Amino acid sequence: MTWSTMFKAALLPAALAIAFGAFAQPGPTVDPLASSMAKLETELVATHGENVRPSLQRGLRQVSILWKPEDGDAATFENFVRKNFAADTSTRDELFKRLEAMFEQLDGHMLEIIREFRMQTDVELGPVLPVDHLFAGYNPSAHVADDFFANKIAFVVLLNFPLTTLDERLAQGDSWTRREWAEARLGQRFSRRVPAEVNQEISRVSSAADNYINGYNIWMHHLLDEKGIRLFPAKMRLISHWNLRDEIRANFAVPDAIEKQRMIQQVMERIVTQTIPQVVIDNPTVDWKPYSNTVAPAAVSDSDRAPSPAAVVTNTREPDTRYEHLLNQFNAVRKADPYSPAAPTLIARRFDENREIPEERVRAIFEQVLTSPLVPQVAALIQKRLGRPLEPFDIWYNGFRASGAYTEAELDPIVRKKYPNAEAYRADIPNMLVSLGFSKERAAVIADNIVVHPSRGIGHAFGAATRDEKAYLRTRVEKDGMNYKGYNIAVHEMGHNVEQTISLNEIDHTMLEGVPNTAFTEALAFVFQARDLELLGLAKPDARSRALATLGTFWGTYEIAGVALVDMNVWRWMYDNPDATPAQLRDATVQISRDIWNRYYAPVFGKRDVVLLGIYSHMIDAMLYLPDYPLGHLIAFQIEQQMERAGSIGPEFERMAKQGNLAPDIWMKNATGAPVGPEALLTATVTALKTVAQ
Repeated sequence: MTWSTMFKAALLPAALAIAFGAFAQPGPTVDPLASSMAKLETELVATHGENVRPSLQRGLRQVSILWKPEDGDAATFENFVRKNFAADTSTRDELFKRLEAMFEQLDGHMLEIIREFRMQTDVELGPVLPVDHLFAGYNPSAHVADDFFANKIAFVVLLNFPLTTLDERLAQGDSWTRREWAEARLGQRFSRRVPAEVNQEISRVSSAADNYINGYNIWMHHLLDEKGIRLFPAKMRLISHWNLRDEIRANFAVPDAIEKQRMIQQVMERIVTQTIPQVVIDNPTVDWKPYSNTVAPAAVSDSDRAPSPAAVVTNTREPDTRYEHLLNQFNAVRKADPYSPAAPTLIARRFDENREIPEERVRAIFEQVLTSPLVPQVAALIQKRLGRPLEPFDIWYNGFRASGAYTEAELDPIVRKKYPNAEAYRADIPNMLVSLGFSKERAAVIADNIVVHPSRGIGHAFGAATRDEKAYLRTRVEKDGMNYKGYNIAVHEMGHNVEQTISLNEIDHTMLEGVPNTAFTEALAFVFQARDLELLGLAKPDARSRALATLGTFWGTYEIAGVALVDMNVWRWMYDNPDATPAQLRDATVQISRDIWNRYYAPVFGKRDVVLLGIYSHMIDAMLYLPDYPLGHLIAFQIEQQMERAGSIGPEFERMAKQGNLAPDIWMKNATGAPVGPEALLTATVTALKTVAQ
């Protein structure tokens, strides 16, 4: 995941956010300014000529909608327009350049402050003090939007540059110049006027949820089966959901490891249903039997922590904390809804503005995969390869990858030797980029813009927003070195960092910095992650391995599409039940998870009412982020196909990333020749099944 993209899309106020659609908050009626607008139109057209009328009319309307009584009376409004309307092309060009330069500095330094304020909670730098959480939850940019409306910089933008609707961008964007796209993104920065206290509250509760998830570890050596047997090695500490899921994946390559996978599934279900004992979360001083749900003081020690007193070792469940954090975020973002009448819910803002792909189309894309007749065919192949009936955790089957030749136990020492610390990984980035087809010169330049840190949580990419700053890669690095899980995540986050570096430093307009939406940056990161073993020198692609990779992508998309629908339906439920308690939200989430499973997965797996689709941590700490993953898989596959056709990764990656933040279908058509969709993956899966069957 890329933390900075999430931040800019979800937490920053309108003055710093990108890809927000055009709409206006409810405000004073236009009537008090109507006569002033008519007078100004007559006066300025007489002064500057008839050709300014369309842009002047648009600017007057955009300013008047967001102008409040406290911004000034009619005379103030008139004086502001006379002084700030850029009537001629040269003045407007100079204004655009000035605004673009200033906003780059503002965005960059605000993001730098946020990164530094989060450093202690994000990176393994020693103990976290209570004050560190306060700094991490503080958003120094929360008041910027208010300030820019108060000092009227926002109104300068609205007077001179267009607010566009999603329909306009989709219908007309193909014919726009890059400058026109940059102006559209500039206008979107001030498309709403959300109070600073609302932005700050969103930032605070989001940071609290992030901290909760970052500390959600399970000490695996302290899981016991009903016979009291420990199935996992000492010191294994896995964060939910990422490491738990990846441990299931890792054990597909281990003979007779099915009991481990079943136990992890049980742990996951306890987390989703909140029947997990509170005392076992990130606690190596107790033992836990997940099936009977009993706990006891640890009979063995594999950490430096003091044993828990017997009196506090109970199986009292976690008190719906998971859903309390989700509900807190819902209640915070709902306070922004009245200021977004054209996108009056976070759901609408996420799809129409952040993703610029309507929710109905996204649902249709996911259902096209979930209901594909290819699903039972791939499932049958998996069952044949496993030599047993499918079980629910097989939704994470990864045996189609070339890594099937290696167990995680075999990969861990290889990775530890190569990367004993974060600095060793950073030093190897240029070599990895060259292996991916970047020239030595470009690899050196890009690598010089990436800093690597040992992450306290699962890992993330924290990009820059100004060209004199670097991108930050965070992944887990244990005391004895990076293990395979940490390495796999690092390669993914490196993909984010490379995209972030190119789409900021190599682009013509910083207003177009980035890619169309989070799914695209995930897609580009997937391109890197899929080659993690190649970068270790352990695998080389051939026709069969590419076919297997296609089947893996299809199965992974099938899995995460259902997860995304759970996320989407949970947010729908919260908006339908705005006064819900955490317990009610828990019950609803569990039921939604079961319903999605029963509809799309039970016919394949032969078991109903499974709740595993509700385990993803991003549902709790990232506010409707999960749909970006299946979209990212589909986009990544289209990108991969284009790279195969071109015969290279590095140059194609750079060419695509340099497009910047255009509308998704326009970006994709420029990159691959076709809009976003599942057709390429579905067609390739048919061929892959035939290849593997040979």
